Amino acid sequence: MGTIFPPHTHTLSPLFNIKASSSSRTLLSPSNSIFCFKPIIPSLKKNQTLSFKPSSCASWLNHAQQGLAALAISLALNFNPILYTGNAFASEFDVLNEGPPKETYVVDDAGVLSRVTRSDLKRLLSDLESRKNFHINFVTVRKLTSKADAFEYADQVLERWYPSIEEGNNKGIVVLVTSQKEGAITGGPAFVQAVGEKVLDATVSENLPVLATDEKYNEAIYSTAKRLVAAIDGLPDPGGPTFKDNKRESNFKSREETEEKRGQFSLVVGGLLVIAFVVPMAQYYAYVSKK
Repeated sequence: MGTIFPPHTHTLSPLFNIKASSSSRTLLSPSNSIFCFKPIIPSLKKNQTLSFKPSSCASWLNHAQQGLAALAISLALNFNPILYTGNAFASEFDVLNEGPPKETYVVDDAGVLSRVTRSDLKRLLSDLESRKNFHINFVTVRKLTSKADAFEYADQVLERWYPSIEEGNNKGIVVLVTSQKEGAITGGPAFVQAVGEKVLDATVSENLPVLATDEKYNEAIYSTAKRLVAAIDGLPDPGGPTFKDNKRESNFKSREETEEKRGQFSLVVGGLLVIAFVVPMAQYYAYVSKK
């Protein structure tokens, strides 16, 4: 049985029946093509040439301009960085949710305490707990986002870790915030009575902030522990450092430093913006002049 072919064998398909109509010229014109080449159109006359439109092939100049502008913004941010606000789930919440440490007396979430300091604290505080039945926990955090200061956060830690008065009666909490260079001490009624308000106030205003200002975090924590233990044992107060010996330096820049920094910043950003806009335009005119 033979195969019957359609009568019009000379026509393949409308898809292959390409005619140089006005619509096909529009689709293949350089202004609408994403590639920079001259399309071959069968119906063009011999002396007819396609006019080159720089806007189609010069699109890379726009990309180069945008790239240089992005580089200028990036360097501008490096000279005037935006303060990092931290993760939405800050480490302070992890401290609250994990509860009091099981084997140690330290939650060093800021990562500023050495192994020697941890060992010394464990030996000192475990001896105190075995003799006097007072348990003191030390907490370090880098910064606070949920509370205004270290005192509010210390109270929050005490309430979360030891919800009832019976649980927190003989417990003490010492908090050190490294970025704010401040600390706080709180505890149950029995702990506060054993240490005394005078020693508590002196430790918070001397040991923790003064030594933390010099970034002596290990000494700040361990000297605080020894001072609290001495108060509970009824020994003479060893005292702490004062701001006379450790002068707190200001973190604010002077007016001259600010003006100098601003001038450098403006110079760098201005130069980058000139490069981002002038160089692509110069390349564009140089390219057009050759045509």
